[in-house]
Amino acid sequence: MTHLTQVTQGTSRSRRDILKLGLAASSSGVLGLAPGLASAQSDSTWPNKVIRIVCAQATGSSNDTTGRVLGEFITAKLGVPVIIENRPGAVGTIAGDNVVRSPADGYTLLFTLHSQLAQAPVLLKKVPYDPVNDLVPIGAYGTGSSPAVVRHDLPVHSMKELVEYAKKKPVSVGNYGIGSSWQLMITQLMKDTGAQFTIVNYRGTGPMTLDLMAGNIDVGAGSLAGLAAGIDSGKFRPIHLIGGSSKNKVLPNLLTWEEAGFTGPAYTALREANMLLAPKGTPQAVIDKLAAVIDASAIESERMKATLAQLGEMDKPWTGDVLHANIKRIWPAFQQMTRSLNLQVG
Repeated sequence: MTHLTQVTQGTSRSRRDILKLGLAASSSGVLGLAPGLASAQSDSTWPNKVIRIVCAQATGSSNDTTGRVLGEFITAKLGVPVIIENRPGAVGTIAGDNVVRSPADGYTLLFTLHSQLAQAPVLLKKVPYDPVNDLVPIGAYGTGSSPAVVRHDLPVHSMKELVEYAKKKPVSVGNYGIGSSWQLMITQLMKDTGAQFTIVNYRGTGPMTLDLMAGNIDVGAGSLAGLAAGIDSGKFRPIHLIGGSSKNKVLPNLLTWEEAGFTGPAYTALREANMLLAPKGTPQAVIDKLAAVIDASAIESERMKATLAQLGEMDKPWTGDVLHANIKRIWPAFQQMTRSLNLQVG
């Protein structure tokens, strides 16, 4: 049985980033309303005060980056301020529990990796809420084809070379989130090849990237948005693409798992995405309005288009039937793979 040890490097108390504060709030007068008055407003007046989006990963991750761009677009589209609050840890359940315990009025939302929603009930002995029944999925952005990278002086230039190197000498691998597709891929890779990988868990791409740049770990993976600075500075270099069979236009020469000769569900079925959810009971009119904003963001927001392009994401956001079909298909794949590999948080 593989036991994982949580590493809390680079984690600090939750940070808040306030986007577009001031004008929209003061013009609506919402912040001056008497307690309880705003929540009594009709659904048709939503939104009329600050929206809080709780991100389940730390700053520097694709979750944080995409969430902030979405927050800016919500402000531009709906005319209210958006606060981004990072609450990483415990397979996303710290952020999730905070949102589930909030009023179901559309003013507190969760933005998390959908692998965390699938994995928490499998990896944790006790989850403070039911990810399926206590949260309402609104929409998601795929994370595309992300790079696996190695520190600048590691003498490998492809995944196959990394495997051969790790057969002779243990290699430390940074993981941006417990239960992530990357963690499952690396664990399966050890099983398939006999490579010696030691997984080091982080609360997001940001803190993992800092250790990789410092040379404290050998290998990492994550969104190109989070890894670009290290790649550009030469602190580490990309060697492979993870996240499915699609190529990344920014890194066109990198091979996917299939192109490199690795087959099986761990390498091809574990599609990752950043998903927006609301507490159970949130009015359907609010859910529908937010889903429409997510769809519009990929067309109207230049920043969102740039973010998704950098991630190598070529598909439209997941909303409506597509969203629910992907949840139904992908979540069981994560859970089945986790059980088959006997992964636990310990």
